[in-house]
Amino acid sequence: MSTVLRFVDHSIRHVAEGGWVFEVFCVGKPGCEETSGPTDDQEAAQDWCLRHTGRTGHDLFRRVVTDHARVTRKE
Repeated sequence: MSTVLRFVDHSIRHVAEGGWVFEVFCVGKPGCEETSGPTDDQEAAQDWCLRHTGRTGHDLFRRVVTDHARVTRKE
């Protein structure tokens, strides 16, 4: 018995209808675990940073942007 393997090329691309998710985490001071929470509004996440800095003085943040992707088989 023999086995035949066929390799097929695929591509991966952003799916616009999936949108984007933005989330910001404060890393300005040890122990601060505040986050903007996930949102599809980039400006809302940025505004959260500005308010948090104004309230706490914390000025360093980790920004996470997530998209949705689809893998399709190349023909």
